[in-house]
Amino acid sequence: MYVTNPQVADVDLAEQLSSRPVIMLMGPTGAGKTDLAVELVRHLPVDIISVDSVMVYRALDIGTGKPDKRALEQAPHRLIDVREPEQAYSAAEFRADALREIADIHNRARVPLLVGGTGLYFRALTRGLSLLPAADPSTRARLAERARAVGWGSLHADLATIDPTAAKRIHPNDPQRIQRALEVYELTGSTLTELQGADLPLSMPFPSVSLVIAPPDRDQLHAKIERRFDGMLAAGLVDEVARLRGCANLHRELPSMRAVGYRQIWEYLEDEVSFASMRERSLAATRQLARRQLTWLRAESVAVWLDPGGDPLEKALTLITNSIEIHMGD
Repeated sequence: MYVTNPQVADVDLAEQLSSRPVIMLMGPTGAGKTDLAVELVRHLPVDIISVDSVMVYRALDIGTGKPDKRALEQAPHRLIDVREPEQAYSAAEFRADALREIADIHNRARVPLLVGGTGLYFRALTRGLSLLPAADPSTRARLAERARAVGWGSLHADLATIDPTAAKRIHPNDPQRIQRALEVYELTGSTLTELQGADLPLSMPFPSVSLVIAPPDRDQLHAKIERRFDGMLAAGLVDEVARLRGCANLHRELPSMRAVGYRQIWEYLEDEVSFASMRERSLAATRQLARRQLTWLRAESVAVWLDPGGDPLEKALTLITNSIEIHMGD
């Protein structure tokens, strides 16, 4: 975990929250987290906090699977649409924002329900952060220009020489993380692996219920991912990316525009790939994302897994109700 500007003061806030429950609903992309969360709001005194590194951006709606207007009226989501697409948003900022929202929800005598698939954000909140430098626009621009000249594969090879541990963890087709790892090394002279090993004592000790919703079979998840993406295309995702591409302050190297689906459609709009190739690349990237998410989810040893094909609502209701009764005396 890392933080660009660690907020040590939030330790005090964590101590204030230590006797109150927090519910975490995690899962890979396309597994049905949002639908289950909306159902839970209908049955329990819970308020949703989004844990999604792309839903934070305004105007990225269809491709993020952001809840529609009706769902948001029934179950408002905090921490969506909190940044413009050209703005940065870090794990540290998420931690500070989430702590603030958790405190507000507790003060209303309700229970926070954190929902999403961004493992970095969940771990930043629950396990603490390690100190990394803030993003440096000039360094990033130089790395991006070099990538355009020689390809991200070449930069990944450089990373393998500098920080083989990070290179094994970062996929050669993940330019954002390659860029960040090289940026950290250039700015500090230390590798990402070295700096991430120095955890700060910012963990947050609150009672929690951790739930994971995911199909037990990989083929089922892949089928859901394909149906979901085709539904996004039918809903106008290409037009959404075209509108974003037409904004003067946006370019394809921004974190928001490198999100799965958005990156591939931008390439299609630049006539670099065909529609069929764009679709297949998007599906492949989404499957890779889901695989990475499942890897970190399997490390969450205390989490209870729910099968979306069974009755996840009933099981989730039982687990959450028991936690609320134990920790809040309801």
